[in-house]
Amino acid sequence: MKHVNYFFFGCTLLFLTAFTIKNSIDWKISKGYQVKFSGTDAEGIFKKLSGDIQFDAKNIDSAFCKLIIDVKSINTGNGMKNKHALSDNWFAAEKYPTIEFSSKLFSKSENGYTVTGMMKIRGIENEITIPFNFKNSTFTSSFSVNRLDYKVGTMKGMMKKVSNEIKLEISIPVSNR
Repeated sequence: MKHVNYFFFGCTLLFLTAFTIKNSIDWKISKGYQVKFSGTDAEGIFKKLSGDIQFDAKNIDSAFCKLIIDVKSINTGNGMKNKHALSDNWFAAEKYPTIEFSSKLFSKSENGYTVTGMMKIRGIENEITIPFNFKNSTFTSSFSVNRLDYKVGTMKGMMKKVSNEIKLEISIPVSNR
C-alpha cells in the first residue's frame, strides 16, 4: 500500500511541477522602445534593442531577462560624435558590438521592482541593480552607470568634458508572445 501512495504522491508532484516550471509571462519587445542616455556633453539614443523578457508580477521568482543593445545603433544627433563613440576610445564597436544585460534576481521594491544582473560593456561585466516599473505592458527604468567601470572613454582632451556618470532612461513596451 505504501508503494501505491508514494506512486500517487510522485505523480501528483510531477503534475504540479509541470505547471509551475514556467510561471512567468513570455513578453515580446514591441516597437516604440527607447534607450536614452545623457550626461555632461553626451546624450543620445540607441536605436536597436532586442532580447528575451519573462516576467509576472505575481511570481517574480521565475522572472528572467536578457537585453542586447546594438552599439552601432547609437545616435547622438551629431555624425562626428557617433563616429567617435564607435571608436576604440569609447565603445570599440568593431570588437564589442553589443551591450548586454542578463538578470540574476528580481525583487519587489517600495517604488516598483528591482532587477540585479550582469551588465556587459566593452567585454567588462559588472553586477548592477536596476530599479524599474511595469505598467500598461511597458517596462520603464531610470538609472546611472559609471562609464569608467567599463572603460568607456579615456580622460584625454575633450573627453574630460563627458561626465563619468551616464544616466540611462529606458522604456520597453511589450506584448504577449
